Amino acid sequence: MMVTDPIADYLTRMRNAIMAGHKIVEIPASNIKEEITKILMDQGYILNYKREEKGPQGSIKIALKYDRVSNESAIRSLERVSKPGLRKYSSGKEMPRVINGLGIAIVSTSKGVMTDKQARKENVGGEVLCYIY
Repeated sequence: MMVTDPIADYLTRMRNAIMAGHKIVEIPASNIKEEITKILMDQGYILNYKREEKGPQGSIKIALKYDRVSNESAIRSLERVSKPGLRKYSSGKEMPRVINGLGIAIVSTSKGVMTDKQARKENVGGEVLCYIY
């Protein structure tokens, strides 16, 4: 199956798994998806992930994080910002803040994929991929 926007597909699979209450979601692997997953783990939005090399592409298995008492997901919203039809770019100084700094924006820069806070600190701009909170 050919996917025209693999990052939107990644976010949609995560969103659907959270709404269905799944503990693990499996996503077709790519380097940028793995970088986004690393950021989500570093920021505490997911428990863990593992890349499996099966088939021609491989897959990423992500263990989703839920609250033990209320059983709510750590991720409230996943929103795609830059789309194939309309790319959104931002400079280091004008990097967007998600919910006044409570959420994160994931940015693809010349120095790699990073959060909006890292991009602001390193004063590097790039394509704003998605907002997560």
